[in-house]
Amino acid sequence: MNANTGLTEYMVTKNESALTDATPHKLIGMLFDGALESIAKATGAITSGDVAARGEAIGKAMTIVDNLRAMLDSDRGGEISANLEQIYDYICRRLLQASSEQDPAILKEVAGLLREVKGGWDSIPPELHGAVE
Repeated sequence: MNANTGLTEYMVTKNESALTDATPHKLIGMLFDGALESIAKATGAITSGDVAARGEAIGKAMTIVDNLRAMLDSDRGGEISANLEQIYDYICRRLLQASSEQDPAILKEVAGLLREVKGGWDSIPPELHGAVE
């Protein structure tokens, strides 16, 4: 086994363990992190001219944002859910535009929006992480 294979296996095991041990609140935080990481990769791919990597990274970011949107509970979330739905829709449209126009400025805008939503999510007090109303 070479060093790269060992490192890859370690990372897969570490990530699987983190997913298994994570609370639902933490899992959503991990989705935000994954979307932001994918956007950063897409930015690098645009800068380097790597079309395949750009498409893969933007596709992954869109999938994650779509998953965040699918998890919204409009019955319990009310206006907040509706607002997040609109934000996630806007983010997906901007990601498509960033891909077609190869514009890192759009990715910067989208990352800023996601960081703002993630900041709100992260500020939820721990005692409310599993709250059901």
